[in-house]
Amino acid sequence: MMKSIVAGLAGTALLTTVAFAQSPPATTDKAAPAATTATTTSTTASGQWRTSKMDGLKVYNEANENIGTINDLLMDKNGDIKIAVIGVGGFLGMGEHLVAVPYEKLKFVNEAVAYTGTGANPGAKPAATTTTGAATGTDNKPAATSTSSTSKWYPDHAVFNASKDELKNMPQFKYSE
Repeated sequence: MMKSIVAGLAGTALLTTVAFAQSPPATTDKAAPAATTATTTSTTASGQWRTSKMDGLKVYNEANENIGTINDLLMDKNGDIKIAVIGVGGFLGMGEHLVAVPYEKLKFVNEAVAYTGTGANPGAKPAATTTTGAATGTDNKPAATSTSSTSKWYPDHAVFNASKDELKNMPQFKYSE
């Protein structure tokens, strides 16, 4: 029994040695592989926003009233964002009214919403800086207001010029159409 195990291991070792000794076929093609050129391109994305972080982004109106959240961004075949689907009303996703608005009508803000209460608030932030949303992707860079707001890869919130009631009265957006 022991002789057959030793013979089997020796045979396996011989076959493995023969497999490693074979050299790959010679090629006359001197072109660099595609992977090499892909690694030499720039991979920085400074000033860009992650679309995955835009889902759930709060949307306010010009009076700093929360009117909904971004549920989805729809793009054309060129990759340009054309429509923002905003969820209005509802609770924990139940009873939410979805509306489609043109992406370029949204303004994106890097700072938190300014305090709009009636009392004096010494810690209130100044009015926020906005960046208008555009479908090209190159115009969507956040304003360079501070290191913390530009390094998080998404704006603080969006602004759309409508009231919550106006959005609720817009036609319901349905994905099945």
